[in-house]
Amino acid sequence: MIDLKAYLANRKALIEAALEKFLLPTATWPTSLHQAMRYSMMAGGKRLRPILVLAGCEAVAGNVEIAIPTACAMEMIHTYSLIHDDLPAMDDDDLRRGHPTNHKVYGEAIAILAGDSLLTEAFSMIAKTPIPPERTAQLLKVIALIADAAGSRGMAGGQVVDLESEHKKISAEELKKIHVHKTGKLIQASVMAGAMLGRGSEAQINNLSDYGMNIGLAFQIADDILDIEGGEAIGKDVGSDLAKEKSTYPSVLGMKTSRQLAHDLIEQALTNLQGFPAHADPLRAIAQYVINRKN
Repeated sequence: MIDLKAYLANRKALIEAALEKFLLPTATWPTSLHQAMRYSMMAGGKRLRPILVLAGCEAVAGNVEIAIPTACAMEMIHTYSLIHDDLPAMDDDDLRRGHPTNHKVYGEAIAILAGDSLLTEAFSMIAKTPIPPERTAQLLKVIALIADAAGSRGMAGGQVVDLESEHKKISAEELKKIHVHKTGKLIQASVMAGAMLGRGSEAQINNLSDYGMNIGLAFQIADDILDIEGGEAIGKDVGSDLAKEKSTYPSVLGMKTSRQLAHDLIEQALTNLQGFPAHADPLRAIAQYVINRKN
């Protein structure tokens, strides 16, 4: 059995050491922008998406070193989305990861540009991955996958419909569509990118794609529940979804059904990993962690 706590701590330390190396120093001109970028990037967090990149690579017995730039890029994209999500024009939150949100410290204009810069730097980082020339086409596929997951056909598109659904009653199917795009696709892309960089087979990548989507939706359900029950441990404004009358799994399905759906999704995710050897044990443990976490 894998010691998940030790695994997550080890991988988080690896990611944060790489981020320290990749991020431009705060003294870089213009200093206010690079200070804002680093402020949000190094403010803590679970580092789940980059860890999933590494775990996806491990699951197919790949070399995780080649996946580290992409893992860091996924955290940059995730952090950019949080900076923008917290803005007054979006969710208007004051806290993120237990700290004042970026725009509360640096102002809205700098926060927007910090998010823009992190998104751009993410793709620059992936493109600079030291990879043999014969694998360049594969790296381009990884870039295309992540761009689709982050853009209008993925996270950004899901965020738009999530905003448009505030103060409205929507169906469970519409809610699923929102969160497949807003949350699921970036988590799915994280696992797939790791497997692609690890030279997984087409069948392995397809199974890990399904795994990623299942844990992505379960993660969102857990987030919706934590917004109601999480307390100060979640590190952001508690109950903000309810206050904004946002469409969430508990508001659409009720708490009991939401918990059962999350459990069912995790069971499906574990089924997706059948046939994978012990290399995939971190993914198995992460699936359980997704719905049992307290923050």
